[in-house]
Amino acid sequence: MMSVLDPQLVFELALIGTCTGFLAGLLGIGGGMIMVPFLTLILAHRNYPAQYTVKMAVATSLATIAFTSLSSVRAHHQRDAVLWPVVKVLAPGILVGSLLGAQVAHALPAKWLGMFFGIFVAFSATQMLLGRKPKPSRSLPGPLATFSVGGVIGGLSALVGAGGAFVSVPFMTWCNVRIHDAVGTSAALGFPIALAGTIGYIWAGRALPQMPPGSIGYLYLPGLVVISLASMLMAPVGARTAHRLPLAPMRKLFALLLYGLAAYFLLR
Repeated sequence: MMSVLDPQLVFELALIGTCTGFLAGLLGIGGGMIMVPFLTLILAHRNYPAQYTVKMAVATSLATIAFTSLSSVRAHHQRDAVLWPVVKVLAPGILVGSLLGAQVAHALPAKWLGMFFGIFVAFSATQMLLGRKPKPSRSLPGPLATFSVGGVIGGLSALVGAGGAFVSVPFMTWCNVRIHDAVGTSAALGFPIALAGTIGYIWAGRALPQMPPGSIGYLYLPGLVVISLASMLMAPVGARTAHRLPLAPMRKLFALLLYGLAAYFLLR
């Protein structure tokens, strides 16, 4: 087993952070959709316990999203693309859902968690790629329904280690929110998802035996530090790029990215 400070490991983690930070700013996805499969590969290659690797990748992905989200949302806010009233209504439900989702993930076998990840990501991609236009009269629901949606977003995000955009962006666009605003608002929602989910995973894994060096519960600290630094540098670049792109290509890019990740988890 390689050292926690092994230069190759640092390079691999930094590369993941660079790519996920850019995509987080570009698509509001928090980077978890990319981070989880590649971080799982890195941990498995170092012969860490197989029953922990996916859950460690999910927990670490959530923790890094807390930092990436702050960097990304600042860039979107400067372009008035964050709907803060929507964030305030969704955030309480997200906190509850994320805490509960981490406990559910702890109880699930790693194989089931990976399959759930793949199936749900493929579903989200299909919804985006179809591009069905909502009824012009449709808008965001009332506070109670929006709170419930937040709970679903938080729970699913904690299960798969993502920032929630794979649910929140399709939901908001279905409610006639402009996709640039949906992406910016989703970036803001990434912080409460990451905070609650990370706490949940640390608690769930607090008494596990044979955890790798540098771990706190399921959280892998070397991954958190290196990936966060790299992703925070790249998230504003992705956000600036997003506001230069037209709507249709953004939808297609988002969907194709999700299909690739779904295929990886279902075929591995």
